[in-house]
Amino acid sequence: MKKLILIIIISLCSCSEIEKAEDLISGLSPRQEYQKDENISDELFQIWKARVDVALENSLKIDLPYVEKGFFKPRNFAIYSYDTYLLPGEVIEIKINTESLSTLIFTTIYKKDNSSGVFEKLKTGAADKKELSFEVYEQGLYKIVIQPEIEANSPFQLEIKKSPSYLFPVINGKNSDIGSYWGDMREGGIRDHKGIDIFANKGTPVLAPTSGKITFSGEKGLGGKQVWLRDSKRKLDLYFAHLDSIIPKLKKVKPGDTLGFVGNTGNAKTTPPHLHFGIYKNRRGAIDPIGFVYQTEPAENAPADLKNLADRIKITKNKAALRNKAALNNSNIVKTGTNGEVLYVQGKTDDWYHVRDSLDRSMYIHESEVTPAL
Repeated sequence: MKKLILIIIISLCSCSEIEKAEDLISGLSPRQEYQKDENISDELFQIWKARVDVALENSLKIDLPYVEKGFFKPRNFAIYSYDTYLLPGEVIEIKINTESLSTLIFTTIYKKDNSSGVFEKLKTGAADKKELSFEVYEQGLYKIVIQPEIEANSPFQLEIKKSPSYLFPVINGKNSDIGSYWGDMREGGIRDHKGIDIFANKGTPVLAPTSGKITFSGEKGLGGKQVWLRDSKRKLDLYFAHLDSIIPKLKKVKPGDTLGFVGNTGNAKTTPPHLHFGIYKNRRGAIDPIGFVYQTEPAENAPADLKNLADRIKITKNKAALRNKAALNNSNIVKTGTNGEVLYVQGKTDDWYHVRDSLDRSMYIHESEVTPAL
């Protein structure tokens, strides 16, 4: 009887539903599902898939926020790979806008293992969404790999930015209000600063940066009048010290709720009013809170005008520096190009071309050193 019921259920299901069930059972990766859905030959698929290995070995360095514009072309097997250093508490957001809404973009973020030096996969975004968000829990070097589908044929704009996971804990506060950072010397070098100090006028509201439960509020020790907030989501304890006064009967709070007011109680009596903000992690003690609250500015590297973006460019100087970063400072010269050398354009950020050379190496070159190749 059970077998008969099963047969009836299967007969009532659509073919697509059965195929989805089969895929679930078989455990196909997003790329394998893409191959299956588009009926891509194994040979072509392997060429495309192997580009990920190239990206893991050959990356550009970027500072965030970062914006790049370009064209995805069918079957040119372009892949985009960027390295950036991230801190705990930062949230990285990757978004690719294309003219064609149906274009699939495979986006993955990796982190470099400090002991092995290998980049380990952390998260992959949905190819049809063309975006990926990831909250950082460990500081280190992260790699972003972006790969369009094989037949992609569309202009694109890539945006990579980061933001703090918490609200700034002082109302209307700015990064420039932070007057003392993690690790600064205290008492002539006897101890290090285990947090950040945010300076503001006495009585300025101190805000809950996230939702959580108040585990202590009162006056004690070096911190004077203080509040402790438990962030259960991240298993962190947030410390707000030197307050002038505290909102009474605090229990559970949400982001933006007032906890108290900036002061200089405790061992801060001889200093200007400020909030000492610290974060403590179970069994690890204090951790640097800067990534959780440091506010990021909009991108300065304005997107390039795509109207004059050539597929290929050639070097016009006898010697031209091709760099691993779109900047003269804090970048390394990957190679020295020669007059007439042709480069293949991947995209453009501000006045720098993102290119690949004949050896398939990814680099940047300044627009002043090249011209479109006819």
